[in-house]
Amino acid sequence: MVNELGWFYLGGMTILFFFWAYGIVSFLLDVKNKFIPKGRQYLRGRRRLKEEERREQERKEREEQLY
Repeated sequence: MVNELGWFYLGGMTILFFFWAYGIVSFLLDVKNKFIPKGRQYLRGRRRLKEEERREQERKEREEQLY
């Protein structure tokens, strides 16, 4: 039979386990809902800037060819 200290220990470990599991789930949801979309947005912006630079370079080359 488990004594009072044993029950207290089991109860405390159970509570700590739920906080630990909640922290892991919360972290994964933050990654899914915050960090991944921000990373995708950053990459889209980088691609857009590179595309704009390429267009600007092509425009300058065409302009130089006209003169």
